[in-house]
Amino acid sequence: MDNIHSFLNLVSPPIAFLLLCLTFPLLIIFRFIRFILAYIYMENMAGKVVLITGASSGIGEHLAYEYAKRGASLVLVARRENYLRVIAEKCRLLGSPHVLVVPADVSKVDDCQRFVEETVNQFGRLDHLVCNAGIDSFCLFKEAVNVANFTSVMDINFWGSIYPTRFAIPHLKRSRGKIVVNASATGWLVSPWSSVYGASKAALLNFYETLRVELAPEIKITTVAPGFIESEMIQGKHLTNEGEVKVDQKMKEIVASIFPVQSTGKCAKAIVDGTCRGDRYVIEPSWFRVLVLFQFVCPGLVEWLTRFLYIPNPGKS
Repeated sequence: MDNIHSFLNLVSPPIAFLLLCLTFPLLIIFRFIRFILAYIYMENMAGKVVLITGASSGIGEHLAYEYAKRGASLVLVARRENYLRVIAEKCRLLGSPHVLVVPADVSKVDDCQRFVEETVNQFGRLDHLVCNAGIDSFCLFKEAVNVANFTSVMDINFWGSIYPTRFAIPHLKRSRGKIVVNASATGWLVSPWSSVYGASKAALLNFYETLRVELAPEIKITTVAPGFIESEMIQGKHLTNEGEVKVDQKMKEIVASIFPVQSTGKCAKAIVDGTCRGDRYVIEPSWFRVLVLFQFVCPGLVEWLTRFLYIPNPGKS
């Protein structure tokens, strides 16, 4: 067996390089043709039903507005019902024929089953499930006072997408619908001050990459990886378990001082456009693709740069 591994260690790199050289030009041509066709045959959302979690602010709120402009019926899910009702009224004015507000906590499996069932009972179908709900944790891991506090990040960011996905699958199969999951660019990139948040998003990336294979061709999946987008999270605001909004001034200062922040409306439009085209990934702003590429090609360089930008007094504890 060791001889086999030694042989594969020797021959696999040149074979892989040769295959890449042969297939890459064909792949570029295929993707270009597919991109043109996707624009021509972009999905018409009029009369479709879209369920959005985390719809009370930020990207989720503006996704609701973007789908409303396209004539979709909406189901808006979040913990803050008063926020949802204001957003629902705006969606009706923007063109959504029907908007259902469902206050729920995505970290609770019973709530997830309930809002999926309410969607189907109300509209008789489900076309897009948008798993957008998420919270951040912003601190250096070594300075965390109580590591148990991180469980809510995984409960909402990871399980808060997995639960509704499981209950929505039978309905999405019937409509040959789509799943949109907000996985964040931090799922790929090094994310100092947000290590647990980044880990929760990386878990989403791996899960939905696998699910894409399991559910094809009945259900398509669009993985969204936003960078720094104008939202409560970027402003350092986070929702506590008691439903209160608190501000982390440190997060606000660090994020605002390093990268430009893109408008939420532009990001939401790019996400819905990409989903309607059937894109596998939407990375917004698009220049973040370069950062992702460097993360995989030059991880040492990315590590040095992030330490320089994010970590005070590098090399000292």
